[in-house]
This record gives sequence, C-alpha cells and structure tokens, in this order.
Amino acid sequence: MKLLLIKIATSHEVEDALTVFSQDNLHALGVEARKRSDFESAGWVHDSTIVKLDEIKDLPQDMQFIAYFDQEKDASELIVAYKNKLRELQSYGLNIGEGRITSSYIEDQDWNTVWQKFYHVIAFSRHLAIVPKWEEYQPPFADQKLIKLDPGLAFGTGNHQTTQLAMMGLERALVRPLSIADVGTGSGILAITASLLGASKVLATDISDEAVTAAGENIALNKIDNIKVEKASLLTGIDGKFDIIVANILAEILLELIPQLDEHLNDCGEVIFSGIDYLQLPKIKKALAANGFQINLTMRQGRWIGLDISRKE
Repeated sequence: MKLLLIKIATSHEVEDALTVFSQDNLHALGVEARKRSDFESAGWVHDSTIVKLDEIKDLPQDMQFIAYFDQEKDASELIVAYKNKLRELQSYGLNIGEGRITSSYIEDQDWNTVWQKFYHVIAFSRHLAIVPKWEEYQPPFADQKLIKLDPGLAFGTGNHQTTQLAMMGLERALVRPLSIADVGTGSGILAITASLLGASKVLATDISDEAVTAAGENIALNKIDNIKVEKASLLTGIDGKFDIIVANILAEILLELIPQLDEHLNDCGEVIFSGIDYLQLPKIKKALAANGFQINLTMRQGRWIGLDISRKE
C-alpha cells in the first residue's frame, strides 16, 4: 500500500493549526513537521557534533509540514483545501512562509523507518521522561516516571512546546491525588502524564476516532488502569466534575471550551490551557473573564502561551 503525501513549505507558526486542520477536517492518517531549527540543534543532542546542514536533503527554510493520506484521496482537492487554509491563517496575522504545496507517494512501510530515526527520548523534567517504545532509557533518578509512546502517525509526541507547557502545568498543579479531564487528548500523552504524576482518575476526550484509538493504545502500553477514553466534542455530553481540566488545543477551539468549564469544574478546581499563540491571548483573557475565570499563572515558550486558571475569587 502507498501513502499520499502533501508537503507544504511554510512557517513553524502554523504547525498546530495545520495539524488540527489535517486531522479533524481532512482526516489525515498522520502528520510530520520538519523544522530547520531541529536540524540545527540535533548535533548537540547526543555527541556534540555539528550537523552539516548543506548535506541534508530538502532542508526547509523554516518548516516543511507533511500530511499523510490514503492513496485513494484526491491530491488536487487536498492542495486546494490547504491553500485556502493558509490564506485563512495569514488573515489572522500568522506567518505562512513560502506556502508552496506539492504532493507525492511513498510506500507505507517507509514511514516507520523514517519516524524511528528522528523520534528519541525526551528527558522532560526531574520527574518525567517521554520514551518511544522502541528505545531503551535508564532514568537518572529512581523515581523519574517514563511516559512510553508509540507515536505511529502522530497525534502528539511531546516534542512540541505547547505539549510541554501543558505538562509543566500538570506537574505544578498535581500536588495530591486529583481527578483530571484531558480535553482533546490526541495521543493521550497528557492523560498519561496526569496518571503517572498521581491523579486519582483521568477522563480523556477527543472528537477524532483515530485519536481515541491512539490514546487507548498508548495508555495500554503504559499499563495504566485509571484512564477512561471517550469520543466527545470537548466536554459536550460528559457527566461529572473534575479537579483539573487540561486542554492543549488551538485558541479558536479553547474559546468554544471556556463556556463549558464552570459546569465541569469542582470547587477550587484549576484549568490548564496550552496551544495559545501569543497573538490570540487577548481573546482568551476576555472570554475567561466573561465566564467568571481568572488567570493565575502565565507560561511561555517561544510564541506559545500556557495558562493556569481558576474561578474568580
């Protein structure tokens, strides 16, 4: 079987938006982002040697975004859809880079080989490390928890700054056993993080069937039994309240989630948001205030914002 690849020469600013659009709107089998900055820093990861950039084939100017589809998909229709999406993102003030879109095909089995070359252990913090299932890792501390992942065709691997901001928020907030809702779980990485950090129970939701399946497989890989995965649009149709609600999704979708928070948050509960481009922060602040919430802590990596939120005092 072959896979259809749609390749976009673009900017890292639109990575999350293209990922969500590819998975939720176009039903991509998976996505990949090849960023110039990753190649520039790769030489220092293990052995301090410098990567020779002029020897790397198709090195992107900023980022090459690749979406993988079934070979039966119409490449020309997908290209038109991505062109329209790039124009929309540009209207928001985001840099879309070159915006050049091409298509090609590869054999399905080639994907796993390529993925395993570039996905390695992420020693995230004193307490957490993200480990692909094919790699061995010896924790430097006996109590460092290992998040084991099979990224497959990628719904969240821990590499992106937005995921790491959400993990930082969870690590800070989980000071005792608490109930967690992970909204838009993707690979399940935040739900798994919460469980390993001591959450009493975790509900993980996602609107994508593929994400629900991927999350379930990764949860099983970690041998965790206190996470329930449900297909849902944000928290619509979900019963119960939680001590912490965490969501690492785009600002436009967080705006839809904010009105649902009060109904599903326990007294003295906390909300952790990530996935917010700094240009979208004023909209989030306004919506939170209008719904009775306040921001207690703002975290930032690059252009991405993470927030710790509670009800107004």
